[in-house]
Amino acid sequence: MRKDEPLLELETDKVTVEIPSPATGKLTEILKQPAEEVEPGQILARVRIAEAADAAAADPKRTTPAAPAQSPAAQEGEMLSPAVKRLLGEHALAAHDLKGSGRNGRITVQDVERHLGQKPAVAAGAAAPAAAAPGDVDSTAIMRRPPGIAALAADSRRVPHSAVRRRVAEHMTRSLAQAPHVTTLFEADLTRVQAHRARHAPEYERQGIRLTLTAYFVAACARALIAHPSVNATFHEDALELHPHANIGVGTALGDEGLIVPVIHQAQHLSLAQLAARLGQLVGAARAGRLTPQDVRGGTFTISNHGVGGSLLAAPIVINQPQVAILGVGKVERRVCVVDAPDGEAVGVRTMCYLTLTIDHRAIDAFQANGFLEHVVKTLEHWSED
Repeated sequence: MRKDEPLLELETDKVTVEIPSPATGKLTEILKQPAEEVEPGQILARVRIAEAADAAAADPKRTTPAAPAQSPAAQEGEMLSPAVKRLLGEHALAAHDLKGSGRNGRITVQDVERHLGQKPAVAAGAAAPAAAAPGDVDSTAIMRRPPGIAALAADSRRVPHSAVRRRVAEHMTRSLAQAPHVTTLFEADLTRVQAHRARHAPEYERQGIRLTLTAYFVAACARALIAHPSVNATFHEDALELHPHANIGVGTALGDEGLIVPVIHQAQHLSLAQLAARLGQLVGAARAGRLTPQDVRGGTFTISNHGVGGSLLAAPIVINQPQVAILGVGKVERRVCVVDAPDGEAVGVRTMCYLTLTIDHRAIDAFQANGFLEHVVKTLEHWSED
């Protein structure tokens, strides 16, 4: 094993991190097995550095544990992490059959899981039974079928959960069990925001920045979080911890693999252009599997832009604990509305969307929730034309 070659992977509830070998040498001992929980500071494996390994080989009285067998992918000379090697070996896959999305084209765990999810399920080691004649009954099959459970359809298949999907499921279940969720709903007029975006998007594009509506929502929330600190908080049994910075996470879908929430740190200090640029960097890294642990840590508030998929309203959106609130952004669409006019009221077409704020009712009441969401709506509806 060479220095800096991937030695193992650690999976958190947000990212998978490769741990490189600290030196060139031989992996002599593995202290933690796949899927086993680890604590900070624990020793996971031992590597005998090259000089010590050479000395041990020269001394016949000294023995070292046999090196673990290499998977077919490793024998092909691929730089694969232990988790990837294990998955390839378990499913009889060759590394050259997969396209890597990691750094320098390296194959990641997600690449293998994505490949497995695309393969049709085949019953291992069993040939298809001969067709039964009309009226025949397979008593063995009836006995094996659990009472009250229908047999799976012939074309059904099981897709193993990815690590991200398992972590999301655990996190969502824990959040709902711990916190009473309450949702408040406002409607926002984005006509001025859309006009500003149409006017400035080409300029941003020339700078390599994609100006999305999400950037406006992040900016509006950053201002509101500083003005309403109880929403930018963490609930503890004995106190409410108020955070000094608006570290805003943006829910990013990874297709069938699940959801991840990269964080824009200290968003209250960033301009709209800086927010749009940082948002583009994080979303791109999330979908390419290149997020670092720092990119997903320290969030104090989350935005879920479910409207990009056509959803008008989603409630409640499960809170990303230990945060105490999450903003939901519905589909942006043109609607007929009653608007103010110089001579009273008139009917006009405006760009509208629904905004929801789901709160942890242990930490926040309706008064704080409505005050925060009203601040967000006013910021968007009175967006500066400059």
